[in-house]
Amino acid sequence: MNNHEQILVTSPLLPDLKEFNRYLEQIWESKWITNNGSFHQQLEKALAEYLGVEYISVFTNGTLPLITALQALGLTKGEVITTPYSFVATTHSIWWNQLTPVFVDVEPSTGNIDPEKIEVAITENTVAIMPVHVYGQPCDNERIDAIAKKHNLKVIYDAAHAFGVKKDGKSVLEWGDMSTLSFHATKVYGTIEGGALVCHSAEMKHQIDNLKNFGFRGEVTVEAPGINGKMDEVRAAFGLLNLQQVDAAIARRHEAAMRYRDAIDRIEGVSYLAEQSGVRYNYGYFPIFVDAEKYGMTRDELYEMMKAENVYGRRYFYPLITAFEPYRDYPSAAEANLPVANKMADQVICLPMHHELSSEDVERVINCIMK
Repeated sequence: MNNHEQILVTSPLLPDLKEFNRYLEQIWESKWITNNGSFHQQLEKALAEYLGVEYISVFTNGTLPLITALQALGLTKGEVITTPYSFVATTHSIWWNQLTPVFVDVEPSTGNIDPEKIEVAITENTVAIMPVHVYGQPCDNERIDAIAKKHNLKVIYDAAHAFGVKKDGKSVLEWGDMSTLSFHATKVYGTIEGGALVCHSAEMKHQIDNLKNFGFRGEVTVEAPGINGKMDEVRAAFGLLNLQQVDAAIARRHEAAMRYRDAIDRIEGVSYLAEQSGVRYNYGYFPIFVDAEKYGMTRDELYEMMKAENVYGRRYFYPLITAFEPYRDYPSAAEANLPVANKMADQVICLPMHHELSSEDVERVINCIMK
């Protein structure tokens, strides 16, 4: 192994420590550290304004909004059509609600769920569709929503990768019945751990807020078997400060992405996802796809060679959700049913992508691929 410093696939967005300590002093002074405190309320308001949505409820992580969304929509029996090309939390949320995941293939141009495959998979037991904006690439919402309306289905978008993403000037979080976000430390915007659920009415937000607080409605009434999903004041304060610098971080990511693209355009056998017209991206990820026959090296060989150079990518998403033990025996998980998703999973490496990458770091990553 060489003497170069490590280049990691991601790096957390951290607020100024002195400013964070100032917020911590306020929390210590108030002695209010959770349960809808001042910073929690400020964060929800600030996020709604930044993201261009009206109703948002913040959570302690990004998985609980997925679970709660299904609960809030009353979906406790039936099938949910979803993608195998995602982080496993997407499907876990369906399982935890005692619903059955039905996997369909994805589009090769985006990695997102293929609307043509959705309609074929609908049965009398289908109750919802759970698409994912993979790598921040917006799904084909018009076709998905048209299918949902035709068959009277709910749509919950897993927007864990889509913080701040807009299409034609409007937030993708406005699509469907609900959208969920992740504020994990690996994301463009983070609250250490955290997440949010976006809905479209004050009544639904009230229901969601109750569900994330054990189902309480008032002091002495429990209206549903809720969960403890509340975000504490420390993470809310962390998030408020990060919101002030996220645009600058996205700009730095954009610079790295443009340099990657320019270089990869000259490398036979390596490709990346093209940008869609009219989309404001957050550049949370930069996946490349390795065609071993044309490139002369398999994805895994390149991945290991990068590690030998102290450059750490991530095979994301690999394996597919459908390869994991809890889901591999579902009929829809058969490899023959998911040829595009399996091909992408076998070819993908997400290159290092974060706001702290230097020009030298980007050049080192490119040089690894060019070898």
